[in-house]
Amino acid sequence: MIETVNLHQSYGKTPIIKACDLTLPEGQLIALIGPNGAGKSTLLSLLSRVLNERTGAIYLDGRELKQWPGKELARKLAYLQQSNQYGVHLTVEELVAFGRYPYNRGRQTVADEQIIASAIHKVGLADFKERSIHALSGGQLQRVYLAMVLAQETDYILLDEPLNNLDLKHASQLMNHLTQLVQSEKKTVVIVLHDINYAARYADYIVAMKDGQVLRAGSTTEIIQESLLSELYELPIKLVPVEGSYFCYPFT
Repeated sequence: MIETVNLHQSYGKTPIIKACDLTLPEGQLIALIGPNGAGKSTLLSLLSRVLNERTGAIYLDGRELKQWPGKELARKLAYLQQSNQYGVHLTVEELVAFGRYPYNRGRQTVADEQIIASAIHKVGLADFKERSIHALSGGQLQRVYLAMVLAQETDYILLDEPLNNLDLKHASQLMNHLTQLVQSEKKTVVIVLHDINYAARYADYIVAMKDGQVLRAGSTTEIIQESLLSELYELPIKLVPVEGSYFCYPFT
């Protein structure tokens, strides 16, 4: 379980996260939604310990995040940020292999090779494993980074807008795969989503953020409500039922 207590974070004198008290349940797909500048990505950076400057507390499975040794944390929690750049020439397989580093420190075993191959297969890039990452499209490269995170085999997976650059087919495939990880392997996935329809369709739990604060957090049925979403995004939003879920249609 991930918990925050009176969490604050600022850039200079500008507050980004304000008095955040939050409990994220285990074994669920959790979506962070809200308008630009709401603090979603900053919160994810704090939860992953990529960003350390903050006041208040963050607990991962009951232990303050700052108390986790780096190697131990890397086996517990994986984080994929929005922008990733590798200037060196690597193949798809070589990049995905970095996900195994917390376990093998670069000394790859047969078991590691099997995990790497499985992760590449899961994102649909088995035929590209020997291709340079610099020869891939933006969407393909995003899927390679996702495979690297999957190869890390952690209990918690934090993803910052992973659907960027993905077409409809691969975005849906990714969300279906994350759902399977949660349901079959009991992973906890925390994902920043700009498209609230993906949150409505796939999330078990949603955190709605606005102006650096948690406006509301709860089950998907509790959050996907016309009045709440209209307040969150400051425009009228109509919900249309579609196959047991809702399509969120904004009106301007």
